Amino acid sequence: MISSIKSQYQKTKALYQKYERALIPLMLVFGFIVDYITFKNIQVRIALSVLAFYFVLAGISIAFIQFFDAKKISQKLKFVRLFTPLIVQFTFGALLGATFIFYWFSASVAVSWPFIIVVLFLMISNEIFKPYFKKIIIQISIYYFITFSFLSIALPYIFNRLDVKLFLLAGIISIIFMFLYLQLISKAQISIYSQKQTLIKIILTIFVIMNALYFANIIPPIPLSLREVGVYHNIKRSGNKYILEEESESFLQKIFPGKTIHLKIGERAYVYTAIFAPSDLKTRIFHYWEYYDENLGAWILKDRLSFDITGGRSQGYRGYSLKSAVKSGKWRVYVKTEQGKVLGRISFNIAEFENGREFEDLVR
Repeated sequence: MISSIKSQYQKTKALYQKYERALIPLMLVFGFIVDYITFKNIQVRIALSVLAFYFVLAGISIAFIQFFDAKKISQKLKFVRLFTPLIVQFTFGALLGATFIFYWFSASVAVSWPFIIVVLFLMISNEIFKPYFKKIIIQISIYYFITFSFLSIALPYIFNRLDVKLFLLAGIISIIFMFLYLQLISKAQISIYSQKQTLIKIILTIFVIMNALYFANIIPPIPLSLREVGVYHNIKRSGNKYILEEESESFLQKIFPGKTIHLKIGERAYVYTAIFAPSDLKTRIFHYWEYYDENLGAWILKDRLSFDITGGRSQGYRGYSLKSAVKSGKWRVYVKTEQGKVLGRISFNIAEFENGREFEDLVR
């Protein structure tokens, strides 16, 4: 009986090792796809519950490996130990993928691209540098990054608030949690205890970098996300709909950036935004209108306009600002929160009106 179990274990282990290199990237892609569908199609609170499960499972799996290898857990669980690294890789991939998705949808790529690239790099390196990811010092470092990122996403949804205090709270909770977690797993093996000081330094470094990125406006202001932004000739409200008037464009004009709108002297320009926010969240959004002064070679703030939004609409809360007597030339409008966090930006050119231009209406 025992020899039969050992034989079956060896066969299973050989089969697993044979296909491990194919299984891990497949699980990574599968986890990313599941996260994308989850984020887009079900309630965010349910999505966060799924991610919380992944987070707990990752922590348990890392601890299990350490205690099993230290022979402080029954060796009868060797089948579980065989597949636990796969679970760690899957949960890391799923959590990093979820972080990427949440931040991608909430970010202004023009501003937040450094942070997005960091998350994307960690996702890709999860497979490329797999042998290194098996080292406890690497696993703990990634797990702390995931802890901080997950809490900074979850807390605003839980409290229906968006402010600096919640981000700082996420950092404090993540530090306390990782200190307690290190205390736990360091009891498994002396080698982990000897690396404890190094791990603490790495965790504090990640903590400092995350805060620096946040206060430099590189980490986007989750849970808000800019679903749509555009510049128009006129905006009218009809019942529960917005009628957006824009110049007719060819297919090529629509796909290439750098939109130009033609205005008569004294005519207004309108910037429309649709911003997603969770239910019950109320906040104020600002449009910063900036004009590029050719003589100074710099962007000049011309106006700072605002409106209140209320969360709950899946397509985003709709609002707009308008500016009269805009000069010809280059313009851009930043969409920001009350705290000055950038949600997005639109750049466009203003030119003198041309006769014969056709217009069309969009309904939102």
